[in-house]
Amino acid sequence: MLSGNIKTIGVYIGPDKPEALKVLRDLQEWCEQHQIELSAIGIAAEEHGCRPLAEEDGQLVEDVDLIIVLGGDGTMLGAARLIGPRQIPVLGVNFGWLGYLTEFTLKEMFPALDRLIEGRLSIDYRMLLDVIVKRGDDVIASHRALNDAVVNKSAPARMPQLECYVDGMFVNSFRADGMIIATPTGSTAYSLSAGGPIVHPGMSAIILTPICPHMLSNRPVVVSGDSTVEMRIKVSSDDLMLTIDGQLGISLELDDRIELRRSRFTFTLVRPASRNYFEVLRTKLKWGNV
Repeated sequence: MLSGNIKTIGVYIGPDKPEALKVLRDLQEWCEQHQIELSAIGIAAEEHGCRPLAEEDGQLVEDVDLIIVLGGDGTMLGAARLIGPRQIPVLGVNFGWLGYLTEFTLKEMFPALDRLIEGRLSIDYRMLLDVIVKRGDDVIASHRALNDAVVNKSAPARMPQLECYVDGMFVNSFRADGMIIATPTGSTAYSLSAGGPIVHPGMSAIILTPICPHMLSNRPVVVSGDSTVEMRIKVSSDDLMLTIDGQLGISLELDDRIELRRSRFTFTLVRPASRNYFEVLRTKLKWGNV
């Protein structure tokens, strides 16, 4: 359960969610009633007279006890990137489409906040991936992923060849349009669309899902979350990219190496105590609908 000792709340709003801006004023009133300071991201802070949620250098301000995300899952992934290694609880209010991560509806938000300050909300600790890109002896990029890291072509081009190793053991050489390396949280995102399995977010696992493999026998593989996965670029194209959570892109070259392992940090997600994961799956995936 989440402690109710909340003194400062930050609001992270998606850039394409103007309707969410209207909710910010109601949040201001609620925070004033409960003597809680409110911070907001970007122009939302300027327009509503809130303290900025991020410093001028783009780093999250120090004293934030809870972040409310108003948007969809993409907005939540952006908030996760802002939070970085700081394990601040995040409550997502869905203004998007599916909303696997933004589980609360707008109608549920204020009752949820009331329960939160009473310490009556549950939290999930979601696995993150540390993603490191090496070129020769140099580390050229280092990021964390909540959903996935994807190696693929940004345009029609030569099919890449990717060698996969798990804990130093050779797995396979994949000729495919790309490869998705996903967390259990990301198993219901791009990986699922590419034929990957649904993995419960409470598990510690890494999912390897080829994208349109040349050999139909190349199927998704689930490995231990304690493993280290390495992808080596053996045949490249001019536009091969590594994309982190669909938002950060790194250009890849022949013989680049991508190392992925479970981060020592987790993403702290506030969730409705009365709604379990399988209920979310049934609702979002419309299971049982004829």
